[in-house]
Amino acid sequence: MQLLNTLYVNTPESYLRLDNDTLRIMLGEETRLRVPLHHLQAVVCFGRIGLSVPLMHRLADEAIALVLLDEHGRFKARLEGAVSGNVLLRRAQHTQSMSPVFALDLARVFIAGKVKNSRQVLLRGARDAKAEADAATLTRGAQNLAATLRALPEAPDMDVLRGLEGEAARQYFECMPTLVRPDMRPRFSMNGRTRRPPRDRFNALLSFLYAMWMNDCRSALEAAGLDPQVGFLHVLRPGRAALALDLMEEFRSFADRLALTLVNRTQVTEKDFAVREGGGVTLLPDGRKTVVVAFQERKQEAIQHPLLAQPIALGLVPLVQARLLARAIRSELDIQGKACGYVPFMPR
Repeated sequence: MQLLNTLYVNTPESYLRLDNDTLRIMLGEETRLRVPLHHLQAVVCFGRIGLSVPLMHRLADEAIALVLLDEHGRFKARLEGAVSGNVLLRRAQHTQSMSPVFALDLARVFIAGKVKNSRQVLLRGARDAKAEADAATLTRGAQNLAATLRALPEAPDMDVLRGLEGEAARQYFECMPTLVRPDMRPRFSMNGRTRRPPRDRFNALLSFLYAMWMNDCRSALEAAGLDPQVGFLHVLRPGRAALALDLMEEFRSFADRLALTLVNRTQVTEKDFAVREGGGVTLLPDGRKTVVVAFQERKQEAIQHPLLAQPIALGLVPLVQARLLARAIRSELDIQGKACGYVPFMPR
């Protein structure tokens, strides 16, 4: 299976057009790139990118997703062809989403995966920390997340469960600046998680990486025949891919770790960001290119899947998890109606 089958178009004012069976990227009168359509499964455009109508029609005909993001990486629109997938699976998904017991149990699993993976980020940081104070901060944060994990099974309803998740996220992001290299902290300071728009460089980097993981999770769910709009943990809203947000929870720590690597190795610096009017921070085109390349390279790395008992490329894990989720939704239930078949991705 190909992993580099998503084309990311990052250069402002680029124009995409159809050239027989090829997608051509133009900048002014100059052709920058040609890509055969049969190599693609998705085209992702950041910011001010132009597209021809014939190309959009052809992408829809070929079932190649077209995703439009703003310059911050925030989702704007998605063009797709006819809906595919198993209608019986989607009907089961819609039915289970209205079951309070099933939804609560599955939401608890999503949160457990997110918190466990986040805790591993802090524990690894504590082991690698050179200063005792940093190690103590990270160890204390990991202990707090362990307390959240112990509390999850006792959460009686979705409101309590979301409250536990929110508090765990707050504690986790309080520790995040400690994971940044000491000499980089003044330029990548972070006062909690901020979005829409991000208020600092590190949040802008996280938002960009989360947007790419979100797109991969949504595509994986559609490939498995599920409806990405109908979730269990995230509240249903028009235009919101709630199930993709649910699935993405267990992958957020991979975005966090990549962001830390890029900053700590100075692959991304303060020059790659701009402060906009109103205080929002955005990643500039050259910085976006660096992040996209690192993201694609990271997805090709082999990682041990605990259920498959074999190494697979990280970029394939959302597809595996989407299929496991489909199985849990469709049939793998116990007599109380709980979702016992789904296990989040938690690498050892």
